[in-house]
Amino acid sequence: MLLSRSPLAPAQFPDLAPVAGVRLFTGKAGVGYKGRDNVLLGLFDPGTRVAGVLTRSRCASAPVEWCRAHLGSGSARGLAVNAGNANAFAGRQGALAVDRIAAAVAELAGCAPKDVMLASTGVIGEPLDAAPVLAAIKAMLGGEAATFEGAANAIRTTDTFAKGAGARAEIDGVTVNVAGIAKGSGMIAPDMATLLAFVFTDMPVAAPVLRDILGGKVATSFNAITVDGDTSTSDTCLVFATGKAPLAPIATRADPRAEPFAEALGEVLLDLALQVVRDGEGASKLVTIEVTGADSDRSAEVIAKSIANSPLVKTAIAGEDANWGRIVMAVGKAGEPADRDRLRIAFGDIVVAEGGARSPAYDEAIASAYMKRRELTIKVDLGIGNGAFTAYTCDLTHGYISINGDYRS
Repeated sequence: MLLSRSPLAPAQFPDLAPVAGVRLFTGKAGVGYKGRDNVLLGLFDPGTRVAGVLTRSRCASAPVEWCRAHLGSGSARGLAVNAGNANAFAGRQGALAVDRIAAAVAELAGCAPKDVMLASTGVIGEPLDAAPVLAAIKAMLGGEAATFEGAANAIRTTDTFAKGAGARAEIDGVTVNVAGIAKGSGMIAPDMATLLAFVFTDMPVAAPVLRDILGGKVATSFNAITVDGDTSTSDTCLVFATGKAPLAPIATRADPRAEPFAEALGEVLLDLALQVVRDGEGASKLVTIEVTGADSDRSAEVIAKSIANSPLVKTAIAGEDANWGRIVMAVGKAGEPADRDRLRIAFGDIVVAEGGARSPAYDEAIASAYMKRRELTIKVDLGIGNGAFTAYTCDLTHGYISINGDYRS
C-alpha cells in the first residue's frame, strides 16, 4: 500500500546538527519495509545517560517490557529498532527475540545487554523472527553511518514522511545540541500513539534529572496529541544524553542550567509531536484545541481530549462544517465541571457560542470560511476557574478508513 505524502507535511527534513557520541546505522531485515531500510542501530559513547517514557498499555510489546526493566539504571550504549513487526502479543518467541537482539547489539557496543534499549513497530500479533534483524545489524557496521533523515526513514510504517527536529541551547557559553526523530501516523493517543521517538543530546545530565525533565515535557507534547484515540502497545520515547559537551553535568533539577536545556528538549518534543499529528492517517487539517477557564488543569485536559477524540467533531472538521454544537456535545460528555451559561467557544478569533446560546455576532459565512483553512484553532473557555490545557489533533477523513481497513494487505 503506497501512501501519498500528507498535505500537512513540512517542505523538507530539517538540517540537524550532529550530536557528539552518537553513531546511527540503518539496514534491511528480510525484504525490508516498502522498499526502504527498516532497522535502526544506534551506538553511544561510554557515559551516555538515558531516560524514557513508555506506553501504559496493559498489552505492551516485548521491547517495551525490556526497556521498562532496564531504564532504571540510567545507562545506555546501544539502541535497536525494527519497523514492520511490533513484536507485541507474540508470546515467548517475542521475549526470546528481544533477548537475542539485545545481546547482539551489546556485543557490538562492548556493554552489557541491559545497556541496550529496544523498540519495535508494525503489525501486532505476528511472531518476530530475530534472525533477519540480527543479520541486518551485523551487516550495518560495514557500511556508512546513517544521517538523521535516514534513521527517521528506517523507523516509519504508515508514515508518509520522515520526522525530525532539532534545537540548541547556549549554556555557560557552550552550544548544546538536541536532535530527535520520531515515527507515528495512526494508533495515536499516547498514554505515556503507534509512536516511537528517539532524541539525542550532548548535554551532560544525570539520569534522574533527565527523567524528570522528560516527564514534564512529554505531558505537553506527546501526551497532548491524538489522531484516533487509540494507544499503541509500543509507544516509546527515549532521550540519550552523551555528555560530550564541555560542561559540568547537571546533577539536580534546581541547577539553573536545567531550564534552558529543558526548553530546548521541550521544543524538539513538541515539534516531533506536531509532525505526528500532521501525518495523521488520512489527515487534511491540523487542529489545536485550547481549553481555558476550567476547574483545574487536569479537568481542562480531559475536556480538550474529549473534543480532540470525538469522531463527530473530527468529521465535521473534515467536512469544513462550522458545527459548534459538536464542541458543546464533547464538552458536556467529558464529565468535568462545566456551566452551560458560562461556556464560550471560538473558531480562531470568531466567537460562535457564549452565554448559553449562539453568539449574537455569529456569522455562518465567516465561520465556514475559517473552517476551510489547513490549520485551525478551537478555543473553549469554561469560565469557572484557572485550569488550562492545549491538545492537538487532526480531522477524520475517508483516508483513515482506507489505510486501516487494509493495513496488513
